[in-house]
Amino acid sequence: MNFAAQFIYANYVGDGSPSRVGFNDSENDPFWQSEDQRLGPTKQGCSTSSKSTCNKDAPVCNGVEGWRPTLIHPERLKDFGIEEEECLNGEVKTFETKVVGAPEIQLMDPPKTNKKRGSERKAVAPPKPEYLSFEDISAAAIKIQSGMQKTPCTYSRLSKQYGMEIFLKKEHLHYTGSVKERGVLYLLTSLNQEQQKKGVIVATDCSFSMAVAHHAVELRIPVFVIMPASCAQPHLRIYRDYGAMVISYGSTARDSLNHARHLAKENGYLCLEEDDSALYLAGLGTVGMEIYEQVPKLDAVIVSTGGQCSLLVSTAAAIKHLNSRITVIGVEPEGFPLLLQSLKTGSPVTSERYSIPNKKLYGDIFEHSLGTHTFQLAKTFVDKVITVREEDSLVAMLRFQEFERSTVDTEGAMGLAAILAGQLPELKGKRVAVVVSSANMELDLIRQCVDRALILDDRVNKFTVQLGDFPGDMAKLLDMLAREDIKLLDVCHRRYSDRGDLFKAQVECVVETRDKTQSTQLRRTLSERYPTLRWLER
Repeated sequence: MNFAAQFIYANYVGDGSPSRVGFNDSENDPFWQSEDQRLGPTKQGCSTSSKSTCNKDAPVCNGVEGWRPTLIHPERLKDFGIEEEECLNGEVKTFETKVVGAPEIQLMDPPKTNKKRGSERKAVAPPKPEYLSFEDISAAAIKIQSGMQKTPCTYSRLSKQYGMEIFLKKEHLHYTGSVKERGVLYLLTSLNQEQQKKGVIVATDCSFSMAVAHHAVELRIPVFVIMPASCAQPHLRIYRDYGAMVISYGSTARDSLNHARHLAKENGYLCLEEDDSALYLAGLGTVGMEIYEQVPKLDAVIVSTGGQCSLLVSTAAAIKHLNSRITVIGVEPEGFPLLLQSLKTGSPVTSERYSIPNKKLYGDIFEHSLGTHTFQLAKTFVDKVITVREEDSLVAMLRFQEFERSTVDTEGAMGLAAILAGQLPELKGKRVAVVVSSANMELDLIRQCVDRALILDDRVNKFTVQLGDFPGDMAKLLDMLAREDIKLLDVCHRRYSDRGDLFKAQVECVVETRDKTQSTQLRRTLSERYPTLRWLER
């Protein structure tokens, strides 16, 4: 008998429907089991054939509590993907359920995105943090403001002469005469207490070491200066006056540096060398923040560079963050174009490729090679790099003394030298800030630089002339120079000469004029009076 027929004639107990009549083939029907197995035991007190009603508070169940045999033969359950063992010998377990209330509403989970295939999936690297950010420079400015003076950025009297508004950021007015104090102070204040208690050590005779010696003593940090025996005594006296412990070792700077590193390793000192560390650059970057604050409507900033280029890149990073339209220009010596060549080749160039043109003039500039971090920052923030001749730098030093009443070194004068040499015609009529970075130069060297600059500026001239060997001829020449308001520096009168004419004397004079105009007038006057006049090369 088929399944539908048995379903129609099924016996529903208690609802008045006709009872199921047994069939002779019921025992052979594969869909139904015996009646006892099909109906199962009934629960007392709640018989389906009784007219009594069940307790309404009783739990609602989906059948008789306990185990109840299934109506379908276990062999048929395989059609639905159910194994016989899962039915516990053909029986299905029933569970009580209570109707408590409305079902709880649950929010649906957001749809899951389909994962890309392995071939399409690409690993995205997280962005690298900036090596020098404006937040780092701002933090340095806050930390060093109590121990660092805010240098002036004044309008220069040279502005009208060169057709632009020039503002000089006078960083040479720091206690040690160098802008490097900013980076050194932030570097020292960032040391932990244990390292500050141990002390620091330096071994190079430069502005960086002077700044370390001064500020370490101010912060009560022990500082040791290792210098070679060839170091100038005035410099050693400066370190001692700052309060540092000065130790002479070796005959060269390399010997003293190696000894300093050995002492630092053995005793736990921190050997400080000028490099492109983030702390040092952040301290130097405060120059750019002050320039932007002091000079409104700024068009360009000129910064001297050399070696590590630390001042240039840190100043550029601050300026470009505040106003990206401001042009940042770097200036370096013509004989040592380290940054310019590095930007052309696309990678840092070592200093060994170039010979130092004049170590006395550019000692600090050539102390170190270009760093990797500073090179990347220069590529990002510096707009232009130019070179200047040594002669232009010396003339710029002379202009500082004449017009600004300031004595600076070659590195501090390179920014103004670029303007004097006429290499920046695009800045005509614009507002330009020039960073005067340092003023550390020995007195005898300053005197030599000034003398040389006067000659280069056509202010000191040397000439020879033949005079008659008669009384009064020499007096006439000197009287003419006096009338022209010419300053006579030196005179040499030679009467006896193998090549000289008979009754003739050769006179050699060194004179100084006020400017090029007076020098031109002197040449014209002497040429008209003395046909034998000959001007000597500078």
